[in-house]
Order: sequence, then structure tokens, then C-alpha cells
Amino acid sequence: MKVAIIGGTGFVGLYITRHLLAAGHVPRLLVRPGSESKVERPESCEIVHGDVSDPSSLVECVRGCDAVIYLIGILREFPAQGITFEALQYQGVVDTIAAAQENCVGRFVLMSANGIRPDGTAYQRTKYRAEQALKDSGLRWTIFRPSVIFGDAEGRMEFCSQLKKDIINSPLPAPLFHAGLLPTKAGLFELAPVSIEDVADAFVLALSESRTESQTYSLCGPERLSWKAILSTIAAASGRTKLMVPAPALAIKAAAGLFDRFPWFPISRDQIRMLMEGNVCTENDGFARLGLTPTHFGVDQLGYLARGD
Repeated sequence: MKVAIIGGTGFVGLYITRHLLAAGHVPRLLVRPGSESKVERPESCEIVHGDVSDPSSLVECVRGCDAVIYLIGILREFPAQGITFEALQYQGVVDTIAAAQENCVGRFVLMSANGIRPDGTAYQRTKYRAEQALKDSGLRWTIFRPSVIFGDAEGRMEFCSQLKKDIINSPLPAPLFHAGLLPTKAGLFELAPVSIEDVADAFVLALSESRTESQTYSLCGPERLSWKAILSTIAAASGRTKLMVPAPALAIKAAAGLFDRFPWFPISRDQIRMLMEGNVCTENDGFARLGLTPTHFGVDQLGYLARGD
């Protein structure tokens, strides 16, 4: 099967491309000029140079393919640089759907996100609208909604590596965010980290099994872990201990209100909001429905954090 991948040079795209090749598929990647070095095993992939903002590039990428996988997502937007949720998480999906329809590519697999909703943050709203556009497209679709994803980043951005860089390696105490003024529940909101290997397995399985069509799967790891427990695990995997202190979210949001338009500031107001909402699966377990067993999140699975600073 020839599979077009939009967003194939990122962290998730790296692993999905590997798993597609291992399963005997032929990935065709849309690659921006200058990003060719991010393609692993380029001799085994087909490369289309272009950008998601160019509909003609999308048409070229999907033409002759059996399926399309759309992976592009960002955690923060920087409108001055043309990096927006609207463009990359919604309009890019709409344009890729149109390219697939034009070229009779009937199969479309979309990476969304756990916890999205129509009345949430800009990140959540654009992901939700993209899902609706795909469901209304007439294509044979599958949607995956992973929680926070962990795994060896290999130089790309990844949840645990980013927390190690921004929090664990910082000389400042780690913040245990809490609502209100009293720190009675500081750092106790829960996430369900999911392995990138498991996410890639789910995507590849969806291409070969018709039972996954017209289905939405939330992908969460087997444990619901508090923010405090996750930071402790990342610190231990990095060979460190870390002081942690309660941090009122209102104060952090106030600082983010001043500085989150700058890339050097580590977190945005919306990221704080979504983080404190938690990110665990509340619907039927996606991995159980797929017949897959998710990977435990622990020190042994985070060995890649011990490499470098």
C-alpha cells in the first residue's frame, strides 16, 4: 500500500514511517525544502517537496496513493511567523481532504488529540473542527486521539524530553500547578502518557483492518499518573532528584499573558489550562478495541532521557 503522510518529518511521523516500512508499505512524505535530512531511510520512501499551505503540493503528494495520514499538530502558535492552529490543524486537513477526494484516495487516517472539544482552547477547537470536516467528507476515515506521547525523540520535540529540558534541568524548583490560592491539590491533575511505538502500531493496523473505519479511538497509556508523579519519573530517568513546590496557576498564566508570544517562554496560557484539565481517557479504551496492549510509563521506558543534558 502506498501511503501519503502529511507531517511525516516530525516525532510521530518518524515512527509511523518506520512502522509502515516494516509492514511492507511505501510511505510518500510531503517534505518542506530544507527538511530532507529529517527523512529516515529516504531511499525507501517517496519524497514530494512542498508545503501544507500549498494545495498543489498536497495534490501531488496524495496522487496515486491508497491512503492518507495527516499528522500535523502544534502545541503553540506564533501568528507573526505564520504558525497558527487554524492553518495547520484545520485548514491543512480541509485542503488534504479535498486533494484526497480529487484523486479518489478513499482512506484517510487523522491524528487528533485526547480531550478536544468545540468550546475549548484554540488548539482544541481546531482539532475538533478538523475531525468534523473529515467525518463529513465521505471518505473512509479513522481518527486517533492520543494523550501525551512519550518515546525517544531523536532530536525532535517530545513530551518527556521537553519537560526534562524546561523543568528538570532548570535550577528552579519544579512547579506543581494548582487552581486557586490554596495548594491542597498541587500537581495532582492526571495524564495518561502513551508510547509512540503503540501509537504507530495503531495507525498501521488501521490501514489494514476495515473494522477501524468510521471509528474514533482515544489512545491512553495504562496508568493515570499525576503531574507530580510524571515529573518524579522523568527526574529519576534523568539520574536526578528534583525539588518541587506548589505554583498557583493564576500567577503562571499572568506571566504567560505577557510573554507567551515569545518562543523562549516555555509555556502558554492555553497550555496551562489544558494541562490542568488533565488528559486521561474517559471513553472506551482505544487499545482494547484495537486488540493492542499499551506500554507502561516508567523509568525503564525513559532510558533515552539519560543521554546528554
